[in-house]
This record gives sequence, C-alpha cells and structure tokens, in this order.
Amino acid sequence: MLNIDDPADVDNTPAIWRLGFRPFFLGGAAVAALYIPLWLMGWFTPQYSLFNSEFWANVVPLWWHPHEMLFGFAMAIVCGFLLTAVQAWTNQPTIKGRSLMLTFACWLIARLMLLLPMNIPLVLPALFDSLFLGFSAFALWRCIYPVKQWRNIGFPILLMVALVVNLASYYALYQRDFSLSTQLWQAMIWWLALVITIVGGRVIPFFTAMRIQQPKPDPISVLENTLLLAMGLLFLQAITHWFPKSVEQVLLAAAGGLHLVRFARWQAHKTLKEPMLWSLHLAYVSLPITLILMAININNEYAYRTLLHLFAVGGIAALCLSMISRVSLGHTSRNIYQGPNMAFAFMSLALAAVFRAIMPLLMPEHTQMWLWIAGAFWFVGFGMFVWFYAPILTRPRLDGRPG
Repeated sequence: MLNIDDPADVDNTPAIWRLGFRPFFLGGAAVAALYIPLWLMGWFTPQYSLFNSEFWANVVPLWWHPHEMLFGFAMAIVCGFLLTAVQAWTNQPTIKGRSLMLTFACWLIARLMLLLPMNIPLVLPALFDSLFLGFSAFALWRCIYPVKQWRNIGFPILLMVALVVNLASYYALYQRDFSLSTQLWQAMIWWLALVITIVGGRVIPFFTAMRIQQPKPDPISVLENTLLLAMGLLFLQAITHWFPKSVEQVLLAAAGGLHLVRFARWQAHKTLKEPMLWSLHLAYVSLPITLILMAININNEYAYRTLLHLFAVGGIAALCLSMISRVSLGHTSRNIYQGPNMAFAFMSLALAAVFRAIMPLLMPEHTQMWLWIAGAFWFVGFGMFVWFYAPILTRPRLDGRPG
C-alpha cells in the first residue's frame, strides 16, 4: 500500500494546492464572512448595496442567500474535509495540484457567476456547480473503491445526491418556483444534518476521548442505525411531503431525543476548558434542540422556518468553523491545542444562532435588529478564521511532509 506521508518526498506543488482542505476551507470561510453582510445590506439597505434591482434581474435574492450558504459555503467545507479525510481513511492519494485547482475553480466560477450584475444563462453556474460536486464525488470514489472500503462509500453517493438537488434548485429558480426551492433548502439542511450525524458521531467522541484520556464510548448499533434512518426520512420528507404533519412531528421528536441520548454519552462536560472540543459539542447539541423545538412548533409555520436557522447557524456553520480550525492545524503539523485562540469566534457563532433564530421568536418587533446583530457575530467568527488561518493554509507544513 502506498505510503502517502513519506517524508523523503519533495512536493513542489504550491502549498495552497497540496490538499483539499487548504483552498476550500479558506474559500468557504471567506465566502461565509462576506456573504452575510452583503445579504443584509442588499435586503435592508438596498440604497447602499452593490446589489441593485438590475443585479437581481436573473438571480432572486430569496434564492441566492440560502443557495450560497448551502452550496457555496457549507458544501465547500464538506468537500474540503472529505477530500482531505479520504486520504487518511484509505491510504490512497487524493487530488492535489492541477486536479484540485480545477475542482476549486469550478466552485469559485459558480460563485462569481451568481454575483455578476448581468443576465448570465443559469445553465452556466449550474454546470460549474455540478462539475465541482461531480469532480469531488469522483475523487472520493477513486480512493474508496480500489480498497473496497464500503464503510465510506456513502460519501460520494451523498455528494451525487447533493448534485441532483442543486440542479433542481437551479430549475426552481428558472421556473420562479420558490415553493420548490424552499423545500430543497430544507432538504439540504437535513442532508447536512445526515453528514454531521455520520461524521460527528465518529470524530467528536474520538477527539474528546483522546484529549481527556478516557475510553471512547462504543457506539450503540441500534441507536446509530435508527438515527441514520430518521435523518434520511426527514430529508425525503422535506422534498416530497409524503408524510402528514403528525408523522413528521414524531420523526422530529424521535430524532431529537435519540441525538440527545447519543450526545449524553460523549462526556461534553469534561471539555469546558478546551475550545477546540467544547465548540464541537456545542455545535452538535444544537441539532437535537432544533429538532425538538421544530416538533413542538410543527403547526407554526413562522417558528418552524425560523428555527431551521438555529441549526443552520449554531450547528452547521459552528461545526464547520470548529472543524476547519482543528483540521487546518492538524494537517499542517501544528499542535491542535496551541494554535490561534478561536474561543471568541466559536462563541460568536453560538450567539449568532441565538440572535438569528431565538430572539425573533421572543421579540419579533425587533427582528431587523436581531438579524444585524447575528450578522455581526457571524462576520466576527469567520473573519477571525480568515485572519488567523490564511497564513497557515497558504504555507507548507511545518514538518516538510506533503499535504
């Protein structure tokens, strides 16, 4: 089997293109930091925004915001993580250099095309988005299939599912079918929740056990499989609305309860002195809290939709920020627990989730103010990452190894 970490290898590839986490973590974080302020300015103060009415002639604001948060920001982080982790899982070399540059370029071109103030055919950003996801899925498959590592074969399949959902979202924009696009956004939130269920269930208890030097709790097969089934059904329900609300309510409550049981076994209370750990636990627990609150508010459409942001910001975004901070240090041969102090950045994302999802429900008359405050905390969180980690991600590993 190939030794992918041979210290004798000399890698002349520019550092930023040596492994998937480098460009995608930096690009995804930069997009996150910039897009929320741009969105808030375009929505609340259009007279001061770069986004005038002509700009939005083709790309509707209510479509652009969720699409770019899901397929621009979150998917960049997911693919950057998977393209890096698959090498460790399989001991097979993943994409780097020109192949990685091409994959990243497809992602970036799609982002830029959706920002251009002109009537560009939607087929073009849809094509580049599809190439980005397709290339990423193929790169994962090329590593996993030769070693028959079926435990991870679901990841390239999940990326292909995301590709199909993304194409459907472009179709919804073309048809101006915003009911369909809303269903697709919710489905993608549950898609990301499914990925977090799988990956988080592996890494959070493992990282915790390693740091606190205690045995990792063994997963309970029935619990794990039931959670995967429940999250998969919520994904399908968001797209198809097959089940009546009463069944969806049971699904939400059951999934939330099972996630809480799982979370309780991970000894989160022992991580309070370590930001690189408590940030993971805090982000994960937002998932069961959101599921349970959504079950309670199943018949309140406004609360139901608003609570999705509790997980989107406090779960998806916060977990992304915590993981990219950790992975960026580990894969550049730095001490994970002696890197930049990101505690305030992690807490900023938690506060952003509260101000975006909870305060508008408690004091709806001040919703605009809550959104601006949430946006400010969001910007601080991802802005700190870009500021501290851009030099790390664009320079070679400290130990001189490839990657």
